[in-house]
Amino acid sequence: MPSVPMQVILKDAFEKRYGVGAFNIVNDLTMDAVLAAAVETRSPVIVQVSLKTVKQMGARLLALMFEEMARRVQVPAALHLDHCPDRQVIQDCVEAGWSSVLFDASKLTFEDNLAQTKEVVALAHRHGVAVEGELEAIKGVEDGIGSENGGAVVALDKALQFVRETGIDSFAPAIGTAHGVYKGTPKINFERVSEIVEAEPVPLVIHGGTGLSDEVFHELIRRGAVKTNISTQLKITMADSFRAYLNERPKEYDPLKLLNAVKKDVQAMAAGYMRVFGSAGRAS
Repeated sequence: MPSVPMQVILKDAFEKRYGVGAFNIVNDLTMDAVLAAAVETRSPVIVQVSLKTVKQMGARLLALMFEEMARRVQVPAALHLDHCPDRQVIQDCVEAGWSSVLFDASKLTFEDNLAQTKEVVALAHRHGVAVEGELEAIKGVEDGIGSENGGAVVALDKALQFVRETGIDSFAPAIGTAHGVYKGTPKINFERVSEIVEAEPVPLVIHGGTGLSDEVFHELIRRGAVKTNISTQLKITMADSFRAYLNERPKEYDPLKLLNAVKKDVQAMAAGYMRVFGSAGRAS
């Protein structure tokens, strides 16, 4: 089916309290694998792309790839730009017909972030594109974005002001998660999720999903954090699959066999998360 607006996908998930996986693809193979996992589990899905990948492949090419692949499947799917501080790339994706963008102005002051996010929302909404907002830098570096220290947590009243005044469609607060591989057990601030959602019912976003337990996912989703980003695990699965296949078959030179094996492994990984998030069977 044609791509579905991000607002529609997250609204249903938020109202019914199930999670939707946002998987950071890196090429056509991983995009195809994530969509195949959504078909397998009958799940709505978010195909997510990093700024680094957009700069390498181009916003228009990625949009065309997604539209063609999404057209072939009968599940709701959206195309989302992950952490992006570059206003020009935001505009390129909006004008190319992407479903959603994350304008990451977390390195700016609160006032500048607020003002610029308002401008991005105005641009995106004119094109029917959703906007994810972020105030605090999420700990950890992913595809060259972020820092190992993260940012200071903003007071609840400031977070709510940001959500209300910008008009963003989803919000990614700092709750103790981190990009990359966790070096220990993360301390998740579940109460902050509840405080934000109870005061302002907006879908929240979990960054740093790789490595969280099923129980943590379930609790965050129950409280209203219904978009879950999976990036590191997709890359690990893809790289390990290539290595395993070639190590086991040192004289195999058929690229299509290799790529099909990698796709199968990435699809299985994504389908597993979809079942954990409770999105399986939710595609209408």
